Amino acid sequence: MIAGRYRLERELGRGAMGAVWLATDEVLGRSVALKQLIALDGVSDAAVEREAQLAARLVHPNVVAVFDLVRDDDKPWLVMEYVEGKTLAHMVRDDGPLPVEDAARLIGQIASALRSAHAAGIVHRDVKPANIVVGRAERAKLTDFGIARGVDSQTTQTGQVTGSPAYLAPEIATGGRATPASDMWSLGATLFQALTGEPPYGIGDNALATLYRVVHEDPPRTPLAGRLAPLLEHTMAYDPAERWSAE
Repeated sequence: MIAGRYRLERELGRGAMGAVWLATDEVLGRSVALKQLIALDGVSDAAVEREAQLAARLVHPNVVAVFDLVRDDDKPWLVMEYVEGKTLAHMVRDDGPLPVEDAARLIGQIASALRSAHAAGIVHRDVKPANIVVGRAERAKLTDFGIARGVDSQTTQTGQVTGSPAYLAPEIATGGRATPASDMWSLGATLFQALTGEPPYGIGDNALATLYRVVHEDPPRTPLAGRLAPLLEHTMAYDPAERWSAE
């Protein structure tokens, strides 16, 4: 039982910022998702709480809602909306690449979520298929704003690269600052995987090799993009100034 109210049922997933659990809210009698927040090196508990506050500011039909931040045994837990469904990563793994029209519909929903986030001054920093949950009626929701930052935030240490290497924009891979434009590169990389079944720089465990390819190779393209080829071109553009906005 977490914070005397939330009963953990089973683990749903695990990432760099902590594990996510399915839980039951014993007061309201509903299912929720609980995430134990783990601070990165050099990041204070207060900074973790600020990240939760940023995530809670976002109210959008394509963003997983944040209900509360509680403490249990002096450890922070984020209480979120539970979305029953599959991540886009699992969909592609289990069922293969998406048809162009299906990919367009899902990516469009996430672009709408990012438009709202960017308008609120929030950069997600880790847009990828594993952070997109597709629930009922094919509604896609963006989750895991746990490493999000306000556009003006300086809480990331110099030299610390935050995010998943296969989806990082080149300027982030070289130690630059995350911006709405870097989120758009990651959205394009997510589209690439939805269409092809693989991350844009292939499958591998060598993060440094992946970062090298992101920085030094031309952005990948695929004939499977069909009418979405311009979208791929203008999100995965090497120069951030050439990328389309979420809007």
